Amino acid sequence: MDPLEDVLALLGTRAHLSTGMTAGGSWAVRFEPPDGVKFNTLRRGRCLLDVEGLTAPIPLAEGDCFLLTHPLAFTLFSDPDAVPVDAGPLWTAAGDRLPHVGDGVDTFLVGGRFSFGDRARGLLLDGLPPVIHVPADTDEASAVRWALGQIDAELRGRPIGSTLVAEHLAVVMLIHVLRLHLAREPHAVSGWLAGLADPVVAAALRSIHARPAHPWTVAELARAGAVSRSTLAARFKDTVGLGPLDYLTRWRIELASQRLRIGDDTLATIALAVGYGSESALSTAFKRITGSSPREYRRQRADAPAVVASPSPAPQPAG
Repeated sequence: MDPLEDVLALLGTRAHLSTGMTAGGSWAVRFEPPDGVKFNTLRRGRCLLDVEGLTAPIPLAEGDCFLLTHPLAFTLFSDPDAVPVDAGPLWTAAGDRLPHVGDGVDTFLVGGRFSFGDRARGLLLDGLPPVIHVPADTDEASAVRWALGQIDAELRGRPIGSTLVAEHLAVVMLIHVLRLHLAREPHAVSGWLAGLADPVVAAALRSIHARPAHPWTVAELARAGAVSRSTLAARFKDTVGLGPLDYLTRWRIELASQRLRIGDDTLATIALAVGYGSESALSTAFKRITGSSPREYRRQRADAPAVVASPSPAPQPAG
């Protein structure tokens, strides 16, 4: 697995599709800060997106989509003079019908959200800008357009298994959006995501993620990128913010944390699986990175209230 696949899998990435929204004429809908990562695609018409903290609204055209990666309030609107209505009551009043605002149906949006595990902010989302906008009229966005078209077809036709298929397609769309953003604006991300845009650093990251338990040296990782140790060390630190072996340690601790959260393996077994020769070596590194011992971490997670996920989430505002 490559680093992006590893992180999305470790975070338990899931898509949740909501009902769409139609609008027309002069309208504006205000949304509360989202839980998780929100996405919208404009299937018909035009509108503008205003996100809290951004200096100017983002124009959206038919086929465009956007990801809102930070918990910020936002407004979708056709007319800056329109008085915004709150999305929550709008969806509640719609019941089983498609929510509608304004006059006419010249605008149609489909949206949803992505949910992640409790390490999503530090591992993924903090390295992204608050909004990623993917215009439909760019050649690079063809894969995103394909995924969005397939999602639309599944939701309209409702064949057997359509919800599950559409949710998996949404995760495909997320990966394509992240790829496109890394290719288009590599300097707009930070951390390991920024490293994926640097071929030398990316080679080292792929090596680490392919064999996290291997006793890597900087020299070995440098050979993967066909550069010197000093070159790799400097470029890795400049892009990722950590040295390559520091990153290796932190990734091993992420893997160990996951196994402590979801399994009952012994600490000795986990230590060997993530590259430590003994339970004590894992415990020392784990406490240095997280501030608690592996046993304390497991006990804290076991004592936390269980969260039961509904297999069929209730429809939520498309924004």
